[in-house]
Amino acid sequence: MTKAQRAALTPADVVDAAMRLLAEEGLDAVTVRAVADRLGVQMNTVLWHVKTKKRLLELMADAVVGTVDHADLPEAADERAGELIRRYRGALLAHRDGAALVTGTHVPEPHTLRFGEALLAALRASHEDSLAATRIFYALVYFTLGLSQEQQTTGDADQDRLARAADPEAHPALIASLHALATDTFDDRFEDGIRRLLATNQN
Repeated sequence: MTKAQRAALTPADVVDAAMRLLAEEGLDAVTVRAVADRLGVQMNTVLWHVKTKKRLLELMADAVVGTVDHADLPEAADERAGELIRRYRGALLAHRDGAALVTGTHVPEPHTLRFGEALLAALRASHEDSLAATRIFYALVYFTLGLSQEQQTTGDADQDRLARAADPEAHPALIASLHALATDTFDDRFEDGIRRLLATNQN
């Protein structure tokens, strides 16, 4: 990168480089030094634009949420809320370590604010109690983040480990549920979870 190119570097360029690093090597590889090396600049140049690693991760998280599609949403409020949270999950899963990245940040940035406004507006439209709507909003987001993070980190998990560890006398409920626990897909869990959460959101 030439001196002129370095001078023209923007925060968006830094975030783009960090997102490419995330896609290629995962969240643990995203450091200010690694992003600077990728851009061919000094660490101080990157920090000039993003201030801290925490701030870099916040901007990356907002970029992930920015890939949520807001077009052609259902008109019915409860259906709109369900579709928004499905698209949110899709955005998380579309990025390597996307759920872990977003989970670790609290980002009042444009894309995150847009998504939060859309989801909360849909929930409030179908629920008279604004506090309840807000808590369902949090429950949906936290459930989706947690489930998506587990999905992204258990690709090589030993599916028989629980069966070997559970004892019929000490863990009868787990033993009775082994088949369901082993066969239930992440999609199944997600759809069932949001159905139950949204069912509490009716007037």
